[in-house]
Amino acid sequence: MPVPQQERSRTQQRWAQLRFSIVGPLLASPPPRGQLRAELARLSEKLWRHPTSGELTRFSFSTLERWYYTARAERDDPVRALERKLRHDSGRQRSLSESLRQALVAQHRDYGFWSYQLHYDNIAVVVEQDPSLGPLPSYASVRRFMQRHGLWKKTLPRKAGPGLERAEQKLESREVRSFEVEHVNALWHLDFHHGSVKVLTAKGEWVRPLLLAVLDDRSRLVCHLQWYLRETAEELVHGLVQAFLKRGLPRALMSDNGPAMLAAEVREGLLRLGIVHETTLPYSPYQNGKQEVLWAQVEGRLLAMIRGCSELGLSQLNEATLAWAEMEYQKKRHAELATSPLKRWLEGPSVARDCPSMDTLRLAFCREQSRRQRLSDATISVEGVRFELPSRFRHLSQVWIRYASWDLTHVFVVDERRGNVLARLLPVDKTNNARGARKALTPVTEHQSNFLDRASGPPPLLRKLLEQYAQTGLPPAYLPKTDSQSKEKP
Repeated sequence: MPVPQQERSRTQQRWAQLRFSIVGPLLASPPPRGQLRAELARLSEKLWRHPTSGELTRFSFSTLERWYYTARAERDDPVRALERKLRHDSGRQRSLSESLRQALVAQHRDYGFWSYQLHYDNIAVVVEQDPSLGPLPSYASVRRFMQRHGLWKKTLPRKAGPGLERAEQKLESREVRSFEVEHVNALWHLDFHHGSVKVLTAKGEWVRPLLLAVLDDRSRLVCHLQWYLRETAEELVHGLVQAFLKRGLPRALMSDNGPAMLAAEVREGLLRLGIVHETTLPYSPYQNGKQEVLWAQVEGRLLAMIRGCSELGLSQLNEATLAWAEMEYQKKRHAELATSPLKRWLEGPSVARDCPSMDTLRLAFCREQSRRQRLSDATISVEGVRFELPSRFRHLSQVWIRYASWDLTHVFVVDERRGNVLARLLPVDKTNNARGARKALTPVTEHQSNFLDRASGPPPLLRKLLEQYAQTGLPPAYLPKTDSQSKEKP
């Protein structure tokens, strides 16, 4: 199943993602001393998909070298360091005549599946044939106009791709080789496993739980292990955050293409934390074989001991699982490693990063989207719930927000360009609003004034006209009307 395109797709982020996807593996698995130049030279010979035009292109050795050292110098947020710098005139509307705008809108209505480049090439012909539309703007101006007005490229209806056929074709034509990274915390594996036992819920129902496991590639250490009743992005983030708090931040993470792994909160959260997210080919579990080996031990040892227990609950199952993982699996000699996972983890070498605070992690695993403000009451809608915007944002017709779909207690307004948190939003409290108490409006700018205030005198233009008319020496060109009631009676 193809990954849905992220709603907020700006040039800065696309460039940062491309650059990080190129030099990120070098941070996850640093080359041996003296071989960095050879690795960069190898990358400079590869073809990469241009983030704006979509064409295949190459990047020079010096460019890749600059990207590498820029990302390595920024330990907290290497992706942000790789973003393109904002222009000084960013955000200003380009000059497009009204006729040209209408022509673009009509063209997109008829050919919504065209690319921006194809729209621009056709509008160039229209301007050439009808010069009254105005001068032809640049391609960047046309693209920005279409993006800001929601004239995005539409996807033609297609049949589902034969993922199984592609997986079998690759398996038949390509070698299958085992691999292992050279550093601890360079690569983690993440997956859900449907257990073979059932647990009794508080509602009196027997359900089959799912086990979320986060495994380090080099040491085979279980970073976190926990059973859940559902396989959603909420459970995935809940377990993954615990792994970060225990072991630190890894450099890369491998998972399958499940809906929870491809959720916007997960993908954007890993990117904000500077973690390369790699997915396996559909119907190819062998690409995540280390997880499959762990499932065999879970079923053969852990669940084999638990299967005889009656009235097993989820909490008891999690307690037994963590006890087995920490006291047996982590300390038991691994046949392939010739040592225990815990000892292998401690020996390193490690490329781990310090885990940020819980507030930072909560803010990272959120989806970032735009919302149109309802100007009548300064509210926006999030997952069917209306939230109130502070009065200082009332002049914005569109705002960017960040939230997790499963937790609407933390909804934030963020800066469109920088991503900084500007304010926290709260849902509309209609009962409290019915009391009639209203806050005073916060000025949007320090120069804002009330238009009902009395002016100190006539405006400059009117004063100039009065002076010019007085200099002519002509009498007023009108006859004054005398009120009949004001005349004295004879």
